[in-house]
Amino acid sequence: MDCYIRKWRIEDKNALAKIANNKNILNNLRDGIPYPYTIKDAEEYISSMLSADKNKTFAFAIMVDDVVIGSIGAFRCDNIHSWSAEMGYYIGEPYWGKGYATSAVVQICKYIFDYTDIIRIFAEPFAYNIASCRVLEKSGFQFEGTLHNNAVKNGKVLDMKMYAMVKK
Repeated sequence: MDCYIRKWRIEDKNALAKIANNKNILNNLRDGIPYPYTIKDAEEYISSMLSADKNKTFAFAIMVDDVVIGSIGAFRCDNIHSWSAEMGYYIGEPYWGKGYATSAVVQICKYIFDYTDIIRIFAEPFAYNIASCRVLEKSGFQFEGTLHNNAVKNGKVLDMKMYAMVKK
């Protein structure tokens, strides 16, 4: 099964809602994503990604055999960091551990470095999210350090890890 990324389509809303309506996924993401995650939430997210500034937002569905299995995006930073982008991603739980996240990360980085002026892509997974840290390492990201007490998620103060890839 080949994994590829493509621009979102509004008709992806049902598949996205099914994937994102999962506490095991949401526990590894930033706050602001509703739970339960409805088809309306998915439609609003996809619409916002499709109408976003194409020079600042790079959002894709992660696909396997023409089925949406996840989401990946990179978002240009502002001001003196405008040549950097923060990346985030998630894969539907049935697809964990199959290399799809790593493949999607490699693909979005290639796209951004080939088609934009962005020179640095970074990600900040929670330190406990060993699987996401491993995805970044396998994709060629360098571990830059631990951000101690950097976030509060589900009422707990958490460390995060900083990973980055720079354009060569």
